[in-house]
Amino acid sequence: MIERINEEVDIPLHGYGSTTFRQEAKARGLEPDEYYCVDSLKELPDLAIEVNLTSGGVDKLAVYQGLGVPEVLIWQNDQLILYDLWGITYRESVDSQFFPDLDWTFLAQYIRPQEQPQAIKEFLQAIRS
Repeated sequence: MIERINEEVDIPLHGYGSTTFRQEAKARGLEPDEYYCVDSLKELPDLAIEVNLTSGGVDKLAVYQGLGVPEVLIWQNDQLILYDLWGITYRESVDSQFFPDLDWTFLAQYIRPQEQPQAIKEFLQAIRS
């Protein structure tokens, strides 16, 4: 849905693909679900997205903190939480420096893995109206 909304509002978004970051993250015990750079590819992604279906495991924020990723978006328990790297620690945030007009609570209501095709259609209708 991040990619879809960026198509609608014309933010240049780059998926990170298989890069040095992925190798470094893997070496630290982390494999991001999605990660993006805004405007241009950079050494580190601007936003990493994690989908947590269970709790426990690796403290992913600590790993991202060590890597220096500016923002991390985590979906867990049917909600999205955005973390912004502030100095050397993350803090919860409602505003993204890279997606300033995106309402994460609005977006979260359309994350329905069991109904993904229909949820994306409804999401696109909502952002277009």
